[in-house]
Amino acid sequence: MPPSHLPGAWPVEELDEEQRLMQATCRRYVDRVLRPFVQSAWQREWVMDPADRLPREILEEADRAGLRSLGIPSRFGGVEVDPSTEAATFAVIASELARGDVGVADKLVQNWKVAVLLRALAPEERQEEWFGQALAEPGFLMAHCLTEPRGASDRWLPYNVPEAAMTTRAEHRDGRWVLNGRKHFISNGYDASLFVVYACTDPSVGMLSGTGSFVVPRGTPGLEIVRCNETVGGRFMNNGELVLEDCAVPEDHALAVGDALGKAGIYFRPGKVLQAAKNLGIGQEAFAQTAEWVQSRVQGGRVLLEHQAVALRLAAMTTRLEAAGALLRTAASAVDRRQPEAEVRCEAAKLFTATEVFEVCRDAVELYGGAGAMLEVGVQKHLRDAAVYLHMDATSDITSFRLVKALFPERAGTYAGP
Repeated sequence: MPPSHLPGAWPVEELDEEQRLMQATCRRYVDRVLRPFVQSAWQREWVMDPADRLPREILEEADRAGLRSLGIPSRFGGVEVDPSTEAATFAVIASELARGDVGVADKLVQNWKVAVLLRALAPEERQEEWFGQALAEPGFLMAHCLTEPRGASDRWLPYNVPEAAMTTRAEHRDGRWVLNGRKHFISNGYDASLFVVYACTDPSVGMLSGTGSFVVPRGTPGLEIVRCNETVGGRFMNNGELVLEDCAVPEDHALAVGDALGKAGIYFRPGKVLQAAKNLGIGQEAFAQTAEWVQSRVQGGRVLLEHQAVALRLAAMTTRLEAAGALLRTAASAVDRRQPEAEVRCEAAKLFTATEVFEVCRDAVELYGGAGAMLEVGVQKHLRDAAVYLHMDATSDITSFRLVKALFPERAGTYAGP
């Protein structure tokens, strides 16, 4: 029997009609397409050719369900949602997707987040071009490229000094921007069709004044995809590494020059909400599968659920998921309402969900006993997926520092150097 209530689920009465319809559409896709594929073809996750890992029809079906084009303005043919509840709508759908597979959720969510950035900063004619390409090709993915070998989430403390600047550089030459550098650990980085690349435009000033963001289409001379990182979890999203060598893009491919990190807040605040939402979906699916297991498995002459130790673990899992879901809803509401405390609540939601869902998935594996370690059983996948979220969009330590910086902007996070 399924549980009477899925812990952490968004209360139906808090969803408007549009959100309920989109949730139902996503649930049909997950139940009819995504989950059956993941359960029946679990070996596909371990295919070492990243291009062959996920069948094309999985994204085609997501496209038909309207799940790939969220965030793209309706005037270009996208699925636009009510801007007053956009973060909440994205969170509801992301959790549903992650219950099917968080790697596929990552693939699609990156498109939503980059679409929000492009519609805010890209010129109208470029939006028409790039969004048109995205809608025409079900395999069209987008990537947001900040992380470098010498600096990742540590840059977000933030130490706004030249020493913390990105090593990727952008120079303005003859009416074009020329990029040189390397980006790694990039979501969708291996197979994206469009990249938003951040680079230092002025090494003499701090990051908040000397960073630009530039759109680089796949196939641009000087852009090379050099590797797919074999992650432990979320393996249907191909995390990649790219090198830029004298990669020149037209002037109107610059989304922001100098103040790009400040303007990226429209990507990162809902992004933190989405990270928490996907993570919550992992925990919910781990709970649902475990609930089924403990009601059907007999050990010690009793159904597992009748053992008090098992009941205690399920109670702890439920509490963690309920708390994570409540904090997620609070953070999403703060973003949608543009409340001043949105920054704190987004960081808190991302941090809390990452740690609590990992514990939920650990309990799930424990309750499965030896079967929990077997690939074909499937529950271990949730623990692997949850492990990735401990550092996604910043490590837990950096997220904690950023949270305190948001609470005490004048005192915390000041530069510790000379």
